[in-house]
Amino acid sequence: MMLPLKTILQRGITRSCYRGFSLSTRTCSGERKGLLLGVYEKDKEEESFLLTNAGDTFDNMVSGKLRDHLTRSGPPVKKGKTRIFYGLHEEYPSIVVVGLGKKSAGVNHQELWNEGKENIRSAVSVGCRQMQEMDVAQVDVDPCGDAQAAAEGAALGLFEYDELKKKKKKVVATKPYGSHDHEAWQNGLLYAEGQNLARYLMDAPANYLTPTKFSTILEERLGKVGNGVNVFSRSKNWIEEQEMGAFLSVAKGSDEPPVFLEIHYNGSPDAKELPLVFVGKGVTFDSGGISLKPSSGMDAMRGDMGGAATTCSAILVAATLKLPINLIGLAPLCENMPSGRANKPGDVVKAKNGKTIQVDNTDAEGRLLLADALCYAHTFNPRAIINAATLTGAMDVALGSAATGVFTNSSWLWNHLHQAGIVTGDRVWRMPLFEHYTKQVTESAIADLNNVGKYSRSGGACTAAAFLKEFVTSPHWAHLDIAGVMSNKDEVPYLRKGMSGRPTRTLIELAARLSKDKQTA
Repeated sequence: MMLPLKTILQRGITRSCYRGFSLSTRTCSGERKGLLLGVYEKDKEEESFLLTNAGDTFDNMVSGKLRDHLTRSGPPVKKGKTRIFYGLHEEYPSIVVVGLGKKSAGVNHQELWNEGKENIRSAVSVGCRQMQEMDVAQVDVDPCGDAQAAAEGAALGLFEYDELKKKKKKVVATKPYGSHDHEAWQNGLLYAEGQNLARYLMDAPANYLTPTKFSTILEERLGKVGNGVNVFSRSKNWIEEQEMGAFLSVAKGSDEPPVFLEIHYNGSPDAKELPLVFVGKGVTFDSGGISLKPSSGMDAMRGDMGGAATTCSAILVAATLKLPINLIGLAPLCENMPSGRANKPGDVVKAKNGKTIQVDNTDAEGRLLLADALCYAHTFNPRAIINAATLTGAMDVALGSAATGVFTNSSWLWNHLHQAGIVTGDRVWRMPLFEHYTKQVTESAIADLNNVGKYSRSGGACTAAAFLKEFVTSPHWAHLDIAGVMSNKDEVPYLRKGMSGRPTRTLIELAARLSKDKQTA
């Protein structure tokens, strides 16, 4: 049954395309409507709490009843907690008040994020979910001083992958309350929709989301954006013509044909401006190949195309926002399966740049796809190359889900990524690209490179990055290992359990920053 995917194809990025939330501002007659308001912790001893501007406006409308109810209902609402009131206003039978923490919260240099924005995202998401559980059809949301962060919290918090369930969460519509900053609100919804699209793609079962279907979804979505976007789904024949032997060596183990998805967005007014190239690993299911993974947890490997999902979704949002920048997206898509045609440990394959690779572990397949894609990326004379991949379990061991690990040869590019992560709250952390690690992948017995380091359990994320560096000549390149942030249990309070779609918003924010900064050093 393909209805869920058809449904997702039929809806554009500027409209809600997921169960859980809608961008509609209309409510059918008779449906319940709610209001979500924020409240800060006290700044002065004589205060017990501090209302937001929207809260003040509403309190004046109800003749001070909101303050009175908050005061009488117990201790102040703590950060991330909620309190529900009924009957304060005829238009809003249900009112949820959410705790925002300190009003003075800003960039926390220890945590490397904007704590005020994160507080808003978390609080709004909790409040919207509570309204959803109460079967409220529409929620007007207090922007809480940052309409974009509030919109992100609402849209991210309400998303849940339930396309294949008979019983689905009731759709909730959200819109800003008492705010004139509609552009920031819409931007927040688009940023969140981009991440939610990546979450949808990553959580879809591998028998639903094959390489071909992934490509079809992005073609359909990008086709709705309009002028300036071109999409090419390259077939196996094209991949062979490009002599992408490393990519093909992984794909040949599966009956599903590989696809090389290529996206061009030309948004810069200067047609000669060099493009920013995003490259994403697109293994739609990773069994490990002949080096078979343990069965426990293997189902999560439907999300091993997270690099492709996040980079392609980021370009889709950038194009929808009409950012003045040229972007190219490259996604080698295939499955890694253990058939009689599959790579065998010890096989030697040849990459697009002519380098030979000894494949000692067929479960280190992502770097083989990326090797050929990175070679191809250089043919566009890129301003910079950013690749994203759920590449190594070692990255999960190193950083867990706290941040995306970044390996880069460019301080200029790193600074932009770092600042983008502070804004989005989806943080990055710089990792080493020492020659120490390069030696571990270049000392191969029978080939130019080995796809695993000679000390396989030591510095696995670092040796993987060193391997990729052998296919990079651009002075501005960053490799994002997103294995640790692939899924969410309860670490990010405004995301439900499941695939996280991280760091899509950081990639969008990076593109937005680079659209303003035309320098490269």
